[in-house]
Amino acid sequence: MTMPNFLIIGAAKAGTTALHEYLQQHPQIYLTPTKETNFFAFEGEVINFQGPGDEALKDFSITDLSSYQAEFAGVTKELAIGEACPSYLYFPQTAARIKQYIPDTRLIVILRNPVERAYANFLHIVRDDRETQRDFALALQDEATRIANNWEWFWHYIQVGFYGQQLQRYYEMFAPSQIKVYLYDDLKENAIATLQDIFSFLDVDKSFIPDMALRPNKSGMPKNKLLHQILTKPNPLKTFLKPLFPAQIRQKIQHQNLNTPQISPEVRQQLLDLYRADILQCQDLINRDLSAWLVGSTV
Repeated sequence: MTMPNFLIIGAAKAGTTALHEYLQQHPQIYLTPTKETNFFAFEGEVINFQGPGDEALKDFSITDLSSYQAEFAGVTKELAIGEACPSYLYFPQTAARIKQYIPDTRLIVILRNPVERAYANFLHIVRDDRETQRDFALALQDEATRIANNWEWFWHYIQVGFYGQQLQRYYEMFAPSQIKVYLYDDLKENAIATLQDIFSFLDVDKSFIPDMALRPNKSGMPKNKLLHQILTKPNPLKTFLKPLFPAQIRQKIQHQNLNTPQISPEVRQQLLDLYRADILQCQDLINRDLSAWLVGSTV
């Protein structure tokens, strides 16, 4: 029975998609064909979230063990076998399930300033044309109602950012040597060194350098909605143009069509006040200076 020996467990909108893209290029690393299986978050559950577009989560999530194990049928001689699933950091029951199935696994976490993470999360859902609010403050006001109405976890803009609470569960169940925590800025500012450290943690060749030309999963508000739909949604024109333009060019056009307005100082301060105590808890847990998160910065 093949099971993973490492997991990227979060956080959402903190660079997990980019890290997944880089790691899957390594010849000694195997990653599941399904990104974000959500198995340890939803094992044995019936997924029935009620928010706009939430049905997609049901379509790609795996809730039974046999289907999860099938994700690793392609493993050959890889040394590091894993998956990337940012929901794992958020859901309270996940750490215990991981401990039950793979107690010796290695856990990789990437954290981003929770204020900026929440805003990037909002912009992601706006980009995907699911978010009806275009005002971040109003979307935050709606969060409690959305949670009560069983909207999926990606709508939990505020709640997903309480890393201290979430990491505490993992440090209570796993040895510190099994957990590696990085910051979003580590990957953004010094990607090669960060990847080499991750490769060392996974006991694979750390001299390998992946192609990092693409920047996957950028969030923002589309400037031209028609162009955005042509570039991102299935349609005959996209099918025709795809062979004519390399992925890097298509992505550049898509990114240039995204606008990132600034968070208002009032909303930034509101979120910072909510997160302050948890940031201090997180700082102590991971032994990293997070003081920059306490003063606010631009996305």
